[in-house]
Amino acid sequence: MTNEPGNNPQPAHGHESAPEQKPISPRLALVGVALLLLVALLLGGLGILHRTRADSVLAERTQQLAPPTVVVAAPKAGAPVDSFVLPGNVTAFTDSPIYARTNGYLTHWYFDIGARVKKGALLADIATPELDQQLSQARADLVTSQANANNAHIQAERYSGLVQSNAVSRQDTDTFVNQAAATAAAVRSAQANVQRLTELQSFEKIYAPFDGVVTARTVDTGQLIDQGAGKELFHMQAIQTLRVYTNLPQSDSQTVKRGMKIGLTFVERAGKVYQGTLVRTADAIDPVSRTLLVEIDVDNRGGELLPGSLAQVHFKTPPAGPVFVVPSAALIFRREGMRVGTVVDGGVARLVPVVIGEDDGANVQIVSGLSASDRVIQDPPDSLIDGEKVSVVNPGSSSNAGGQ
Repeated sequence: MTNEPGNNPQPAHGHESAPEQKPISPRLALVGVALLLLVALLLGGLGILHRTRADSVLAERTQQLAPPTVVVAAPKAGAPVDSFVLPGNVTAFTDSPIYARTNGYLTHWYFDIGARVKKGALLADIATPELDQQLSQARADLVTSQANANNAHIQAERYSGLVQSNAVSRQDTDTFVNQAAATAAAVRSAQANVQRLTELQSFEKIYAPFDGVVTARTVDTGQLIDQGAGKELFHMQAIQTLRVYTNLPQSDSQTVKRGMKIGLTFVERAGKVYQGTLVRTADAIDPVSRTLLVEIDVDNRGGELLPGSLAQVHFKTPPAGPVFVVPSAALIFRREGMRVGTVVDGGVARLVPVVIGEDDGANVQIVSGLSASDRVIQDPPDSLIDGEKVSVVNPGSSSNAGGQ
């Protein structure tokens, strides 16, 4: 069967044709792409906005937490400081150990500890048999030397007369003259030896070198005595006048003068004040302690005070200016010295050097370095540094006020 023109062809048996697809319009494709881009931009913008907001909140929070929070208060006015107290060491005016100047045995002692003796008082006797024999021998040698010298002198004078008449030779005369000079020198040597041994023998008796009290006796009858500083026999101290030594801080070294009267108190003499006189200073600051050593003499003829005790030395000083009181916790100890933290310029920490006065443990007086208008940090952190930004909290307030 043939197909004629104008007739629809019939599909072959067993085969079906696929449905025809309409192509996508270009306009519709552009709209879809635009929508996808718009959604992507919106999502990206929201992410960026959220991250920016989080960074801003984090920065703000960090800024709030970064400065240390401190409590400030104005310093309280205190009474002007016109005196201060320092510990002082009491010593005897003269303190001397007594040693033997010769060898021997102690035969007797006359004073024990606590005895008050006068200068020249006999303290002990030492037996020196060997020295006594040496002195006897030296005196015999002196007599021999004097006899030889006398004989040589006679011979020299005789020969000096005979040589004028040529009865003897000049050589023999010179020999006897020189012999006379040598024996005379031997006599002087023997005399010096006798004098030395005599002085050593005088050390058999131990005498007190000054008026004072015997504070120690370290020997007893029969003990072997060796000369020198190896064994102390007695110890004496002059206590009619006592010396009191104390170390004055460098800041107060110019407030004291020689001759000024100083009050002294002692725990064993409660309620009684002794008057001492500042007699001398070291005239030099100790580079280790930064203090000036001063000596105060006090009359002790009544014997009430004891050397070796501790005294409280009361110094009077003119007030240098206004005094303020701050808590002890406000003090900052630095290598450069004592500091107190203040807040200036709307929230900046400033560490100022100060000089402290009396300290009762809870509060301390500041005699120099602060003014009434200062805002003192009450309990500064250990890490606080000069120029650091701080967050200030007024006492009794529960909210931070940075930069106030």
